[in-house]
Amino acid sequence: MGKLVVIEGLDGAGKRTLANGLIAALEADGRTVTSHAFPRYGISVHADLVRDALYGNIGDLSDSVYGMAVLYALDRRGAADEIRKDLGEHDVVLLDRYVASSAAYSAARLHQDEHGEFVRWVRELEVERFGLPVPDLHLLLRVPVEVAAERAARRERDDASRARDIYESDGGLQARCGAVYDGLANINWLAPWQVVDGRSKVNFHSLLEPLFTP
Repeated sequence: MGKLVVIEGLDGAGKRTLANGLIAALEADGRTVTSHAFPRYGISVHADLVRDALYGNIGDLSDSVYGMAVLYALDRRGAADEIRKDLGEHDVVLLDRYVASSAAYSAARLHQDEHGEFVRWVRELEVERFGLPVPDLHLLLRVPVEVAAERAARRERDDASRARDIYESDGGLQARCGAVYDGLANINWLAPWQVVDGRSKVNFHSLLEPLFTP
């Protein structure tokens, strides 16, 4: 059975770059790897509804923290069987965002921390009720909020298809989300967490070494 590894972090932290580096390192070590990114825009109707809401195209839906979280959760539930299949066929399944994203962003919207009601609720919904596969490892790509915001803005300038949504444009939300992420990492929520400094050179080979050490 393969290992389920999740990359988490603020918008603009560099998760896609980290994922690409990890995939290259794993393949160089002779391991098989496949990856998914959430939300699954263009694949899942629930993800597409999320996108519409985040850009203000579904009235006041985005105002509902729980409503948005249910859409995110249904998107992940729709991918659960594929993730399980991939875990049976590959050494590593790498996810760009997963359950912890909803826990961090939604708790931050409600001004709660990692011990709050929402974090408990999202675990009950997605893990206990929906039965989503539990990660073996979270990688928290940590960068200062200001750095993440500047990267997201530059990405938006360079690629019109990656315009920032209402979450990405809210600096206060991003700061609170970063604090919740740190809290989730400190308590090893759902699975072990490893913090990666997004401003330093990353040793891709060493990040996943504990997963394959007897």
